[in-house]
Amino acid sequence: MKKYLNISKKVRVGLAVLVGILVLFLIFRPKPRMNDSLDEVEVTDSVEVKEIVCKYGIPVDHYDISYGIVQPNQNLSYILGDHGLSSADIHELNEKAKGVFDVRKIRSGQAYAVFTVPDSTRRVRFFVYEETPKTYVVFDLRGERRVYRGENPVEWKQKEIKGKVESSLWMAMQKLDTSPQLALVLSNIYGWSIDFFSLQKEDEFRVIYEQECVEGKELDNFHILAASFRYSDSIYYAIPFVQDGEELYYGATGNSLEGAFLKAPLDFYRITSRFSNSRFHPVLRRYRAHHGVDYAAPTGTPVYAIGNGKVIAKGFQANGGGNFLKIRHNSVYVTTYMHLSRFAKGIKVGSEVKQKEVIGYVGSTGLSTGPHLDFRVFENGKPINPLLIKSQPKKPISPDNMSQFVVLRDSLINRLSAIN
Repeated sequence: MKKYLNISKKVRVGLAVLVGILVLFLIFRPKPRMNDSLDEVEVTDSVEVKEIVCKYGIPVDHYDISYGIVQPNQNLSYILGDHGLSSADIHELNEKAKGVFDVRKIRSGQAYAVFTVPDSTRRVRFFVYEETPKTYVVFDLRGERRVYRGENPVEWKQKEIKGKVESSLWMAMQKLDTSPQLALVLSNIYGWSIDFFSLQKEDEFRVIYEQECVEGKELDNFHILAASFRYSDSIYYAIPFVQDGEELYYGATGNSLEGAFLKAPLDFYRITSRFSNSRFHPVLRRYRAHHGVDYAAPTGTPVYAIGNGKVIAKGFQANGGGNFLKIRHNSVYVTTYMHLSRFAKGIKVGSEVKQKEVIGYVGSTGLSTGPHLDFRVFENGKPINPLLIKSQPKKPISPDNMSQFVVLRDSLINRLSAIN
């Protein structure tokens, strides 16, 4: 019993000591400052994190950069030599560039940048040539030297416009502070529905589109998300829809806006010469461009208009196409038919012709060695290969896709109507 009392006494003494220590701690503990927050942690040893800014994928803080424009008659050797590179260095870069970039294609008017070491040596470490607003070529002069391509980050900005035609769609775009190239995109989409050469004053258009941008600079690349055009008291819609893996533009009823051409302007033929930028001319005996297709056929073979259109030129070229016709099919396509033996009865400038209507007959007039048709196609004023134009009409929206198309169509038409 006495032993038990001694143990209890020791426990009570120990507890009293612990309580005393706790009281002393509470009394003399450091008091928090008024600005201290219980949620903040004070960092006593930290490294400041600095954002690395790059241009062409190169850290700009590490170098001095000078920008320039390639001048007429300047080449890579001239520019690099002007920045202190030796002939041996330039030759090595030319070798490294093989298979990556043809240094002979550096063009005047293009921008470039030179990255140099920021010390007394001013040694060049990178030369960057801007091939396009989106792509560039880097000549890396460090170590083993290398040449590689890069691309600037691209973003697409969505925009909406509404305007009226006063003189032309081109001028209307300029008045809206929009690139006139957008007018060309619209004419390609509506080319089979609207004659952009006969627009009337007050014809109205509304467009929702995306425009490609690089580093804040707007490029002339567009994607039309929806459009409407009030022309000749009718409204023509352009609704993009993906069907069978291909995005096309459709009208409100689901028919494709893209028309069709005949595959060839005559029934019986043999192709004797194709589209070429360098063909040996059988009469002139020298090489020159031949931006058409020659169809050999007997004299008198009927020649058809490959699509509906209007005759805009008819004449004779003694040292060229002989008897020829030009037909404008829409605001995009013009076709030319040359070396005709004669024209179809009643054909004259201003004549409206239908697809597969006879407009003339095969002959050998002008510079020709035998009866044939020299057939040419121009797209927006530029010659294209006639064998590559689309000759079949696109299918309308299928019954299986119609409900999905109607939902999209109604949504986009509402958006177009809301444009102020």
